[in-house]
Amino acid sequence: MELGSVSAAHGSVESGTMAGVGKCILVTGPPVSIAIAIAFTGVGKTTLIMRICENLKLSNPNIKLQGFYSQEIRQGGERVGFEVVTLDGRRARLASSTISSPESRQWPAVGKYKVDIASFESLVLPELKIREDTGLFIVDEVGKMELFSSYFFPAILNILQSNIPLLATVPIPKFGKDIPAVVRLKNHPCATIFTLDKSNRDAMKDRIYPQLA
Repeated sequence: MELGSVSAAHGSVESGTMAGVGKCILVTGPPVSIAIAIAFTGVGKTTLIMRICENLKLSNPNIKLQGFYSQEIRQGGERVGFEVVTLDGRRARLASSTISSPESRQWPAVGKYKVDIASFESLVLPELKIREDTGLFIVDEVGKMELFSSYFFPAILNILQSNIPLLATVPIPKFGKDIPAVVRLKNHPCATIFTLDKSNRDAMKDRIYPQLA
């Protein structure tokens, strides 16, 4: 898929494939460097979905949003890990490059980062439980670290079987190789994929927001 494109796994947005059970909007794109993020005041996937959430809350103050977003943990200008944050501000460690303990030696690794599955699950899994009043699920992101949890992706599939929309971010394939769970998500019959880059960052919010509003 070319950067800047908008496509659906089966059909287009205009064809109505977004209607019905399992509405799924996926935002993908290359990682944004710190320098670019500073220069352009937030061009990344997380910034985009948080802006969409803000607009939804403004237009419908009673809407119930559930889910989480991910952000870096930095020390002295250096990235030392990642954390997950719920939409009401609760936090938990996702991964760290500085923790050294007997327990952490058993954690799976992605590069220099050790993934704290127990910490991630303790915060995220309750957030992904379907409730009667939930209007939208936010998942940032469905990536390699998060998928070390054996319960995480089944929770995502459970959401897709409900009548509650899902707005999620997924990584762009690395070296042309996509994560199997991400491929499965992209191939969902009701998935629409929006690819973000710095040239379309301003317009993308206006293209995604109407699909949810």
